[in-house]
Amino acid sequence: MSTCVKMIIAVSIALPAAAWAQSDARTTDTRAVAAALSQYKDAIEKLDAAGTEQLFTTDARVFETGASEGSYATYLAHHLGPELKQFKSFRFSDYKVDVRFEGSVALATETYRYRIEPKTGEAAERLGVATSVLKKMNGRWKIVSMHNSARKLKGT
Repeated sequence: MSTCVKMIIAVSIALPAAAWAQSDARTTDTRAVAAALSQYKDAIEKLDAAGTEQLFTTDARVFETGASEGSYATYLAHHLGPELKQFKSFRFSDYKVDVRFEGSVALATETYRYRIEPKTGEAAERLGVATSVLKKMNGRWKIVSMHNSARKLKGT
């Protein structure tokens, strides 16, 4: 068998194996990104954001419904934390997440409905969407940037 034929056979075996290994790693990363976003969603539903700082980079930025909220620490201290204290319940439904990768960065889009019951006043139901940029740091996917917005359901 010629060296050229041997080379072709070796490459035809190695390339699918490398592609499979890369695909398997991306599947693992996709699950890890979705899990990080799910942990954040679960904390909001529990009305307890304690520990969510670990899901974000220290320089992460948050944007919500047309406003820059600043760093996650600022958002948590001045917006999300106090807001959660005003709610009786916060429930997500019809939740879907789509994750894709651009090099070493994960881009995630979440779509959902949510219902908030405040301790006083009327409940609010909305359609929501969030886009997040995540990067892997020390083996964990962390949110670098998050932008979410919502609108009223049609007919309400």
